[in-house]
Amino acid sequence: MRKVAGLRARVLTSVVADEVTAELYARGADAEAVRLIVERGLGRAMLVGPLPLAEAQALRKAAREAGAMAVLTRPAGRQDPERAEVVVMAPVKTLAAAAAQVGGEAGARMSAALTGFAQPRDRVLRCRGREIALGEKTLVMGIVNVTPDSFSGDGLGSDTAAAIAQGKRRVEEGADLLDIGGESTRPGAESVSLEEELARVLPVVEALAAETGALISVDTYKSAVAREELAKGAHLVNDISGLRFDEAMAGTAAEFGAAVIVMHIQGTPRDMQEKPKYDDVIGDISDYLAEGIALAEAAGVGRDQVIVDPGFGFGKTTEHNLELMRRLGEFRHLGCPVMIGPSRKRTLGELLGGAPPEQRLEGTAAMVALAIAGGADIVRVHDVKEMVRVARVADAVVRVRHAPSPGSEHKWAHQRE
Repeated sequence: MRKVAGLRARVLTSVVADEVTAELYARGADAEAVRLIVERGLGRAMLVGPLPLAEAQALRKAAREAGAMAVLTRPAGRQDPERAEVVVMAPVKTLAAAAAQVGGEAGARMSAALTGFAQPRDRVLRCRGREIALGEKTLVMGIVNVTPDSFSGDGLGSDTAAAIAQGKRRVEEGADLLDIGGESTRPGAESVSLEEELARVLPVVEALAAETGALISVDTYKSAVAREELAKGAHLVNDISGLRFDEAMAGTAAEFGAAVIVMHIQGTPRDMQEKPKYDDVIGDISDYLAEGIALAEAAGVGRDQVIVDPGFGFGKTTEHNLELMRRLGEFRHLGCPVMIGPSRKRTLGELLGGAPPEQRLEGTAAMVALAIAGGADIVRVHDVKEMVRVARVADAVVRVRHAPSPGSEHKWAHQRE
């Protein structure tokens, strides 16, 4: 097949496979036996395309010859009789065989998506010489807003002492990471000068890096700000633009050996909520994140130093946000840890009948628990103490756990396929 612009492949979520796997583990089946059963007997579905119709038909034929089921569908959001997407369904090994049978760019993308989706949760994030384990629990990122105009109502303006105290309190409450920002990115926000942003955040970053054991994230899309904060001891860069607004950002992170959070946004904070529209919410966000990962890698940032964030609330309606939460696990095909930040967002206010930010705690808790069940590795929150407790309970359901009987020699791992 020739190279096709906009071609994508991703693994669709499958509730049935996960539920059956969980049931087998709950009934004491041997972990290796379950793994083999999943590989041989339970199916997954992949979406491949869009492709010119003739190439989609050829892909369907090749997938069927490899033993998979394959169905043509029209591209999301488009009425184009000349193009189609293909949904391929089969056990995992058969999907891999189908990818090899298909060959070309489509087959390569199918193989890459399968590999990314199968990445174990017990990997590590490498960040300025530190290795952060991701398998044991969901990491909680505590927000420190050194701004006067945060949407959440917890902005501290330029009060350095208050920001440092808040950061320390977040760590005491259980935060694994601190995300320090000096410019609001709420809908409609105006940018601030480089000098003002640095004046707000530099002393806070320096103090918290020196006085806490937490990883320090800098919430900025400006490479000059990131450079100064990394020099003061920060460990990673949280770029709402996915490395797009400042072309020097990826190189700056690579120079310091820092990790990066590649986030999706449609537009800019000033205009992102002005009628956001997608042809395929999950597909379009996935494409944007994949391009951001490529920018990072091209600059010298390793794949094991990249986190992806689908950008809850950044250029998305309530319906868009709910869809990405329902299908959060599909972003696993990118092969990077997934972070999500629904904390106190406007969507929660709408769902709770107009509740203001300070009254969205329960909504945030629900989203955090659902995100963890959906495969999130990191949750970004304002209410650290409460969300650490939510994460602890959710992790007990979806992450590694031991057999219930004392002294048992077996360990059961409820891990997604």
